[in-house]
Amino acid sequence: MRFVDAVAGFGVTFGTMFKKPVTEEYPEKPGPTARRYHGRHQLNRYADGLEKCIGCELCAWACPADAIFVEGADNTDAERFSPGERYGRVYQINYLRCIGCGLCIEACPTRALTMTNDYELADDNRSDLIYGKDRLLAPLTSDMTAPPHAMAEGSTDEDYYRGHVGADGLTVR
Repeated sequence: MRFVDAVAGFGVTFGTMFKKPVTEEYPEKPGPTARRYHGRHQLNRYADGLEKCIGCELCAWACPADAIFVEGADNTDAERFSPGERYGRVYQINYLRCIGCGLCIEACPTRALTMTNDYELADDNRSDLIYGKDRLLAPLTSDMTAPPHAMAEGSTDEDYYRGHVGADGLTVR
């Protein structure tokens, strides 16, 4: 019996010895990720540039690793960062603690927080792995206006939440 096991083991070795090796050129040519891979978090924006995060802190409450810190603040007429009454003034995710479970995504009522396919989160400095709002916010596109700015004329916060506000600022119904 042991002889048969040894021959089977050598068979696997000989079978792989003559195959062409597969070389990945990772840093220069990173391969594609799986379609539904969940990597780094992203704070999303509405089509006109206002932030979707309303500072409710539900994501921080749902995080089992206590990796998220949110400090909400009130919007004013002079400075409006999101539709509604509040916005996330401070938003931090500590990737030294994050376990990538996605419970924060499920807890977000406005779909402000999603996960991207970015998987390169290694760093040589511990403080650089605490991502602030500046690194988490989705970039502005050419048709967006950087907040703070007023909501689209004639729209309400409900119009934003239902997706009725377009990039040109007009209410689309």
